[in-house]
Amino acid sequence: MNDAIMNPAQTLRGPTPIDAVRPPKVAAMHVEKYYRSRNGIFHAIRDFNLEIRDGEFLCLVGPSGCGKSTFLRMVGGLAMPSDGEICINANDTDQPVSSIVFQEYALFPWKTVRENVAFGLQMRGIQKSERNTIADHWLGKVGLRRFADSFPKQLSGGMRQRVSIARAFANDPQLLLMDEPLGALDAQTRIVLQQELISLWEEHRKTVLYVTHSLEEAVLLGDRVVLMTACPGTVKAAFDIGFPRPRRHDLIATPAFAEVMLSIWSLLQEEVMRAMEAQQ
Repeated sequence: MNDAIMNPAQTLRGPTPIDAVRPPKVAAMHVEKYYRSRNGIFHAIRDFNLEIRDGEFLCLVGPSGCGKSTFLRMVGGLAMPSDGEICINANDTDQPVSSIVFQEYALFPWKTVRENVAFGLQMRGIQKSERNTIADHWLGKVGLRRFADSFPKQLSGGMRQRVSIARAFANDPQLLLMDEPLGALDAQTRIVLQQELISLWEEHRKTVLYVTHSLEEAVLLGDRVVLMTACPGTVKAAFDIGFPRPRRHDLIATPAFAEVMLSIWSLLQEEVMRAMEAQQ
């Protein structure tokens, strides 16, 4: 496995320049996000530059409060940059541009599991029979087809998050935004869903922006791991993760995996300490 990954010292670099041949799916250019308060202006994100390649699984890590989720919400259109620009190279199709999976599941409690998965399709005007067929297909992908007529309150936390993931994929977005989607789960369930997510992504190769506090998860899932600084957040470094696909969870037990983790942590811990000192 050591020969299958680039030397970690060679993977470290600053913000990646836009590919001159193939435009990125997402390009953030000099993005700023600040808030006005009685105490003046608070900068959450400053001079943030990042490109996400078409079909790439990009993981965004950084200390708490550095602006990871804020950036994801801006990409998803839930918040607007205070300055700068975020460009999404959307295909001229009927596909929705993006779908978002949050940590909190965000399911409609009064709808069945099937109806939750089919909701985005319903909003797009797809006929009931077709959207139910699509929903059942994706429920099968996440192992929940027999729970199609159940309600969210009847499911465990891990099962609810499977529903959220199935709903996102069922809507067939061009860009999948995932904000700590597995963060609230127990360790065992998280491992299972990490593997399911890897399998789904490797089959469909959606462009993914994945925010996580777990460095291990980022290295396991991502094609690239982008490290943000402490607040105000900006890009500190990016790491290409050269492990071949398909990946299995036992990859984390290899020396090569530990070597990459250490390379990223050596920079991340500086920002974690800065964030902690700022809170004192």
